[in-house]
Amino acid sequence: MWGAPAEPADSYYEVRPECTDVPNTKFKIRPGKTLSVRRWKAAFSPDGRLDIAKTLDRIHRGGIHPTIRGEVWEFLLGCFDADSTYEERDQIRQQRREQYAKMKSDCREIFPVVGSGKYITAPVITEDGQPISDPLVLAETSQDDNTIEIVKELTSRGPLDNKVIQWLLTLHQIGLDVRRTDRTLVFYEKEENLAKLWDILSVYAWIDTDVGYCQGMSDLCSPMIMLLEDEADAFWCFERLMRRLRGNFRCTDSSVGVETQLCSLATVTQVIDPKLHQHLETLGGGDYLFAFRMLMVLFRREFSFCDSLYLWEMMWALEYDPDMFYQYEDSGSDMEKTEGAKVRQKSTRKCGKYERENMKVKNPEAHLPISVFLVASVLKDKSSTLLQEARGLDDVVQILNDITGNLDAKKACIGAMKLHKKYLKKAQATPSTQKLFPFTL
Repeated sequence: MWGAPAEPADSYYEVRPECTDVPNTKFKIRPGKTLSVRRWKAAFSPDGRLDIAKTLDRIHRGGIHPTIRGEVWEFLLGCFDADSTYEERDQIRQQRREQYAKMKSDCREIFPVVGSGKYITAPVITEDGQPISDPLVLAETSQDDNTIEIVKELTSRGPLDNKVIQWLLTLHQIGLDVRRTDRTLVFYEKEENLAKLWDILSVYAWIDTDVGYCQGMSDLCSPMIMLLEDEADAFWCFERLMRRLRGNFRCTDSSVGVETQLCSLATVTQVIDPKLHQHLETLGGGDYLFAFRMLMVLFRREFSFCDSLYLWEMMWALEYDPDMFYQYEDSGSDMEKTEGAKVRQKSTRKCGKYERENMKVKNPEAHLPISVFLVASVLKDKSSTLLQEARGLDDVVQILNDITGNLDAKKACIGAMKLHKKYLKKAQATPSTQKLFPFTL
């Protein structure tokens, strides 16, 4: 209702009373600005086609009401095409639920703790594929269908496939991370919710053999569990998010995937704030590793839980590409967004504001994720402090740690958009930058 007071959103993500050091939440549900249940339902045609342009505009203005956040995210992340009908989405949802059930069943056949409502935090197998008989492991898993005996049975048939060994080696690490994820929230006081998070991450590690599981993925998956009641729906929402981010987690013996974005961040900062870039290089921070966490888990640690969700949906609305669903579907087994995807004529009206700016740049290699400009915006805001007070990398880290709980998601996105435009304008006129990102407007 117009004129009604803004409503705090914390009540939808209850914090345990003993946790008093969590960042304050700035996001509020604002009537007339936040995408409400009523406006969300009104955005669909009688057969179920979504007016995505109006929806994106509403999200830009005030985020999404917590009660519909999960179903809106399914569109923002490309789980469904905005131009699909109710019937088409029902068919897709059913197919995906069956597909997830099959993948989970395959995992459970190998390791019966999957789907049991429990999870493990101790290793069950050695690197050479032999079962571990540690008392801690036995105590933790003996009640789960004699798991150790089943692992022994697996190994007794002959050497395990390397994929199986690598997956089994990952499961306890997932459990350790799950136990630490969002522990300030009442939601995760229930073991069944922790087990659900572990199941989804375990199944994902099984199907994505290239990346598997890496620390930080639990922070990205956790909100999906809370927002989408059906486990399969939460899995596919997480899987779509990973299509955007999995490059950050792809590691080799000599590099980590996120280094590509850190390099882009260095280039952007060099263009928009050369004095700060030079200062960071002088301090030995020219690799920008101090920004590693912000890019890996999308500012989950710098914002309260509620504000981080608000930031994410703002980012995704700004980056929204109406072809995303078909790019993912066309790519088949290829997990990346654009590889192998068909080219379609795109309506700018249905694109997010950030995507529209990127469409003006003809070279796709120059398209950087908005997260890079969000970090650049934080650095720009802290430029004076960094230049005056940072005398070493420890100082840089401390100054950036002080932003926790003090950032405004909407202002951060507005700042990122401004820097993006400024970067494109300056980079076009800077020969050294054109060598890195040769593009034409």
